[in-house]
Amino acid sequence: MKLPDDPVIQELIDEFVDTWIEDINEQFANLIQTKNADDLYRLAHTLKGSCFQFGLDEIAELGIELQGVAKDKDWEKAESFEEPLLNKFKEVKVLLEENKS
Repeated sequence: MKLPDDPVIQELIDEFVDTWIEDINEQFANLIQTKNADDLYRLAHTLKGSCFQFGLDEIAELGIELQGVAKDKDWEKAESFEEPLLNKFKEVKVLLEENKS
């Protein structure tokens, strides 16, 4: 994964990533457990759009996939997205730390 070169995005990306990690930790499992397809789709849609804006295309692609899974109400498959999403955001955190050095 590559971080964006835009200095404005670089200034905001750390908080952006922290917010997504927090949101996934707080919301994702509940959306799956309650089988809330509409809100899961909305989360995936927001994930897709915001990550594309921040240049995090790999995560945005997961958002696109998750939208389809939410639309299909494939709860078993939807559940499998939580860990990869968190891992991708944590990967960005590591890259951010490396860039500070």
